[in-house]
Amino acid sequence: MSVPLAKGGNVSLSRQAPGLTAVTVGLGWQTDAGCEPDASALLCDGSGKVLSDEHFVFFNNLSSPDGSVRHSGGSPVVGDDQQISVDLTRVPGEVTKIVFPVSIYEGAARGQTFGHVPRAHIRVLDQEGGTELARYDLAPGGPADETALVFGELYRHGAEWKFRAVGQGYASGLAGIATDYGVDVLREADPAPAPAPGPGTYDPPPPAFAPAAPSLVSPQPPTVTAPPQPSGSPDMTCFFDPAHGPGTTSVSWYPQWGVPRPVQACAGCAQRVQTTAPPYYTPPQPMSPPPVQPGYPQAQQGYPAAPVQQGYPAPQGDQQQGGRRFGTGALIGAGAAGLVGGALLNEAFSDDEPDVVINNYYED
Repeated sequence: MSVPLAKGGNVSLSRQAPGLTAVTVGLGWQTDAGCEPDASALLCDGSGKVLSDEHFVFFNNLSSPDGSVRHSGGSPVVGDDQQISVDLTRVPGEVTKIVFPVSIYEGAARGQTFGHVPRAHIRVLDQEGGTELARYDLAPGGPADETALVFGELYRHGAEWKFRAVGQGYASGLAGIATDYGVDVLREADPAPAPAPGPGTYDPPPPAFAPAAPSLVSPQPPTVTAPPQPSGSPDMTCFFDPAHGPGTTSVSWYPQWGVPRPVQACAGCAQRVQTTAPPYYTPPQPMSPPPVQPGYPQAQQGYPAAPVQQGYPAPQGDQQQGGRRFGTGALIGAGAAGLVGGALLNEAFSDDEPDVVINNYYED
């Protein structure tokens, strides 16, 4: 059974519904056209101030940080224009009361007060079954200068939860209620006044310019750009052997005769040129004797051997510059042949019989 309350009256909700764990606070009103009341809730500690700005639940903050108090928004429900649900088991222990004010949106700017609200109410329902436990109907035709009004409050009384009908108005609107309960969200900080100079004091004028503070950053060393390295052209083949592929590196080649000049070489040849003392070149092949011309005896003469180049071994054999060199065996053989030939000639000339010439032939 619902308990009707007058202004200032209270009722124990825990006795009305033993084992009560959650309630719904419904607020409703009948207003003139264009008047827009908004309900809110403040979770206060023992000093009567909100725990924090986040514990001020209204149309811009629909839930407390712990989720124990939630605003339904501006959607009306059956019997109420707005509702706020409270989970009593999740309310922080330092919260001693939850205050439910209603303010008229832009009431001062529009010239609207609770004098434009002919009828309003607040009630408490058990969430488990929806049973109404207590109700407070405000007196019709409120004060003509009040734009905000505290309808009621839930508060702890020992181990019980109780509800009180308040009905206290504020001409300063929601900002006045927030100020009384310690909310900083709607306050505008006043600028601190400049202190007045004392008698006999002199404030020196500011300097024309402030000296630059010394830099604590060490200067960076200058950037040194390395000279460009020579590189070959991939369009040219290796100078030393075209079969090696493109000459990708430019190197200085020192020929045996002539002056050094740059050439394009492959990577392998370029490394050999750069790591071998000059001259770096391919040794010439040994010379071959000229061909024999028919019809004329050919004089036997030696051909000069290929000059020995630095870095290569001298050609092996009996050939020397200026002609042939005969070995000892060849000389002995030539001497023996001469002795045999001389003996044969001597025998031929020692025959005593005269020679007869017949038909231009010699016969014995």
